[in-house]
Amino acid sequence: MENQKKIIGRTDKVDFSLLELKGIDVKVDTGAYTSSIHCKEIREVGEQLECRFLDPTHPEYNGKKFTFKNYDITAVKSSNGKVEVRYAIKTKVTLFNKTFPITLTLSSRDDMRFPVLIGRKFLSGKFLVDPQLEDQSYNKRNE
Repeated sequence: MENQKKIIGRTDKVDFSLLELKGIDVKVDTGAYTSSIHCKEIREVGEQLECRFLDPTHPEYNGKKFTFKNYDITAVKSSNGKVEVRYAIKTKVTLFNKTFPITLTLSSRDDMRFPVLIGRKFLSGKFLVDPQLEDQSYNKRNE
């Protein structure tokens, strides 16, 4: 059954090939609607959005500046109820040896343990979350 939902744990490691990021730690968060990625130096230049993903303290930080022509601005309500306006980009994420489209909001996650949060909007219809498990996708790489 190809459309059977995969079981994902509370954390995993994923690849964002278009962003040149591999084995990035993610927290699966069913309390969050949107997915987000830690980003620095986010700015609009003309009609484009520029940013750098992660930061120099992260082992996968590559320092590359990425430019997006297609992006959105969205309001995100944080767990403390505060509404924050963020940029959102569309990219691709690889989980369980399969690549999926994903929308990520860009935010500074300096104070967070995980540089990426995967929210309900992405998980819905594709995955079931088992909070006792970790690295389900990462452990099945290249199987």
